[in-house]
Parts: sequence; structure tokens; C-alpha cells
Amino acid sequence: MAKTSMVNRELKRIKLTKKFAVKRAALKSAITDEKLSMEERDVARIKLQKLPRDSSKSRIRNRCRLTGRAHGYYRKFGLGRNELRRLAMEGHVPGLVKASW
Repeated sequence: MAKTSMVNRELKRIKLTKKFAVKRAALKSAITDEKLSMEERDVARIKLQKLPRDSSKSRIRNRCRLTGRAHGYYRKFGLGRNELRRLAMEGHVPGLVKASW
């Protein structure tokens, strides 16, 4: 089980990302807009830098929904490898069977 503080930190990052998504997109488009003057683009760049770091989408880490484990994460299921295996063995994941040959 991951530390509760790490899981809460990820939830905070997700919340901040949603809060600042529109503002970040507007500033990024202003930075790349060729029609604006260099001064206006620099102002937009500085404003973007002053936003919270955790509001960036690239800082979000995928974590297992049950344990909060960050490594060995399967996107399709939203679970870590250990929990996915346990649930598959118990038959809770439809269509997933253990490989044998």
C-alpha cells in the first residue's frame, strides 16, 4: 500500500490540473501565436511560469486505484500488477485468464 500522503498529493495534482487547464491552454496558445508581438508573448510566458507546477498535466502519475502503487500500472484496468493478478485469480476480471502453455 502506498503512503496516504502520496495518494493525496496525486489527487491534489489532478484537482489543480482541472482548475488551471483553460488558463494554461490560453497562455500556451498566446505563446505560440505569431500574430502577437514579442513583448506580449513574453508576458504570457512569464504568466505561465507563475502558475503552480502541479497544475501541469505531465506531473500526474498513474496509480493503482486500490493500493496507490505507482509502478506496474495497467491503464486498461486502472490497477497495479499485483492487484490485477489477485483479482484475476479470484475471477473478478471478466475475460482475463492466466496464461498457460
